[in-house]
Amino acid sequence: QEQLVESGGGLVQVGGSLRLSCAASGRTFSRYAFGWFRQAPGKERQYVAAINWNGEYTDYEDSVKGRFTISRDDAKNTVYLQMNSLKTEDTAVYYCGAALIPHATFAAYYSEYFDDASWGQGTQVTVSS
Repeated sequence: QEQLVESGGGLVQVGGSLRLSCAASGRTFSRYAFGWFRQAPGKERQYVAAINWNGEYTDYEDSVKGRFTISRDDAKNTVYLQMNSLKTEDTAVYYCGAALIPHATFAAYYSEYFDDASWGQGTQVTVSS
């Protein structure tokens, strides 16, 4: 099972950018799909984006499409979330999750496979106006 550590959060103004990182320790990184989720105060955890085991396919929640990009570097055992054009509603704690998703799964269904995922401790993103 992968151990995950998120970093890169911080305070940024509306329209700014941040890049989150998720470092995984484990010998099976390349087997896993990874997802980013976020949780704002008083709200449930929300799916943001996911990437499949080899980086070929990605999926995004509608509100972040065109602004966020998920990627992975298997040589570094790290997953990234590049966030551009940030809005105040992006303010949340961002969590990285690792899940085993069958290779033939259609990307639009990736979010359904993270119920039993391994999670990091989260990193706070605050977007100020």
